[in-house]
Amino acid sequence: AEHQHARYNPLRDDWVLVSAHRAKRPWQGQLEKPPAEDVPRWDPKNPLCPGATRANGEVNPQYEGTFVFPNDFPALQPDAPEPDDSDHPLFQAAPARGVCKVMCFHPWSDLTLPLMSLPEIRAVIDAWAELATELGASYPWVQIFENKGAMMGCSNPHPHCQVWASSFLPNEARLEDRTQRQHLSQHSVPMLLEYAEQEARRKERLVVENADWLVVVPYWATWPYQTLLLPRRHVCRLQDLSDSERDNLASIMQRLLIKYDNLFEVSFPYSMGWHGAPTGPYLEEDCRHWQLHAHYYPPLLRSATVRKFMVGYEMLAQVQRDLTPEQAAERLRSLPEVHYK
Repeated sequence: AEHQHARYNPLRDDWVLVSAHRAKRPWQGQLEKPPAEDVPRWDPKNPLCPGATRANGEVNPQYEGTFVFPNDFPALQPDAPEPDDSDHPLFQAAPARGVCKVMCFHPWSDLTLPLMSLPEIRAVIDAWAELATELGASYPWVQIFENKGAMMGCSNPHPHCQVWASSFLPNEARLEDRTQRQHLSQHSVPMLLEYAEQEARRKERLVVENADWLVVVPYWATWPYQTLLLPRRHVCRLQDLSDSERDNLASIMQRLLIKYDNLFEVSFPYSMGWHGAPTGPYLEEDCRHWQLHAHYYPPLLRSATVRKFMVGYEMLAQVQRDLTPEQAAERLRSLPEVHYK
């Protein structure tokens, strides 16, 4: 807790420098603007609201639950042409096709997941699983992710996420596929199943747990209050979860996100996303080395206005963090599970 050291991340096959003593240094850098507390419940100018007109001229239905629609400005399109052949190995290009969707969690703009009811969160989980099944029938990778807060690039104050399905395995997916496959080959047990069992027993990085899930600040965490959401049983994909596991997932997500908001008494910004076994052609392959999990990457470090910047040494040498994962877990664990609002 007092001396710098490096920790190995077996999931990414890299290292993080832990320098806990740096949290004591005075801060005279940039202060962020806290998120607005007066978001209107419905705004006709917000393109995610029921009945609002989006940039392409389409009008949203008066939806009352979740609502999924094609992204009006997709990063991936299904009919992109093949790139030209390369004339040199240092100038390679490859085809990249796919679809991008947006999913609204709720019709009200002034809600976020921790303020939604358990049945409403469960409906979000079911919609995630349906999209993973639908898009995963043909695409190798379906990335479900939520950017919460303007600090994380969210341009619309409305509870929503994005789902991008791609014709290729992205970098993080390929990396996790390799490391998990190697661990199963060497140790005869899926890496993150073994890791969850170890963390459940050790408890020093445990934040919340229930019968089917646990949330930890991973031993190799890079972001200050980063967490990893893990199932207790071996499950490869989101769509493979049972009814009871989905119910308990809704519960543990709500508990974690309430703690996040309570940490600095602010609507806590983060990027989160699900990782599971590849789909499409991989549905017919042996993917036992995979274990379903979700990453939460929040940027805040000391307060609602002081964030962690990944710059300089982090960009050019190695990721570095300013408090130990154990310190972060203890602080999150001790927070109440009743929302500060």
